[in-house]
Amino acid sequence: MRHVFTVRIGPVGFRVGSDWRAPIRQLETLYAGYPKPDDGVPDFTVRLFAARPWRRVIRPAVMLGGDFVLPDAAPLPLAQGLLAAEMAMNLQMALGQRRYLLLHASAVERDGRVLLMTGESGSGKSTLAALLSQAGWRFMGDEFALIDPVTGAVHAFPRLVSLKNAAIPAVEAALPGARFGPLLEGTPKGAIRHLVPDARAVAAMDTPGTPALLLFPRYGFAPDVRPVAPGEVFVRLTQASTNYVAMGERGFDALTRLVRSIPAQAIDYPDTATALAQVEAAWRAQ
Repeated sequence: MRHVFTVRIGPVGFRVGSDWRAPIRQLETLYAGYPKPDDGVPDFTVRLFAARPWRRVIRPAVMLGGDFVLPDAAPLPLAQGLLAAEMAMNLQMALGQRRYLLLHASAVERDGRVLLMTGESGSGKSTLAALLSQAGWRFMGDEFALIDPVTGAVHAFPRLVSLKNAAIPAVEAALPGARFGPLLEGTPKGAIRHLVPDARAVAAMDTPGTPALLLFPRYGFAPDVRPVAPGEVFVRLTQASTNYVAMGERGFDALTRLVRSIPAQAIDYPDTATALAQVEAAWRAQ
């Protein structure tokens, strides 16, 4: 590829190659301070390329490729090249990661113990993780939580935080000193802006934590907190994992241990202030 960027995020190294300079420049800026892959060898390769040579310059369209691909994935406009790179890295993890059990969840840590939050798109888990990182918690990840099938520990994967639509101005107002990527409008999920994790998250990303609490947040409802039974938790988490089936027995054992070892609650909330108070109360009540 004409332009190349490499980075290590937690225990996973990536090599991103692109036909265009612009997405690589944005990655270099936003991931400044992150280390390179161990020994210079990435775990996954990503390619951002034009399907036809002329699409590099005339209505440039970015195709997503790499070690693992979705043949029917639609290209994105070059203005959304950063989003294409992030989506392609997600794809490599979702289809190729076998060392860790993946949960589509956000994770924050306090005193070595980890709070996991998972739910449907729009539940607010990314926003809550971003705001908690400014309230004494260490940000560990927004897209995937990495569960070690041997130890049960949660390993950090502090990617850029993908904020969407109404969450963007809310987090901008709450974190005036934070670093953000460009505002990407007209994406398949509406407006997106990436938040750069703080220096603490990057510096401590090689330090795992012990899972301590699992929350299922749900935004836009009257405040409510209720326990979730282990059987329901197990089913929900199998649906939230992209590699549970592929990991076979190791995945089953890892997920079973997680469900048995930590309490789980569902929280409904009408606004972030309420949710943050609910999170702190649930954490204190363990």
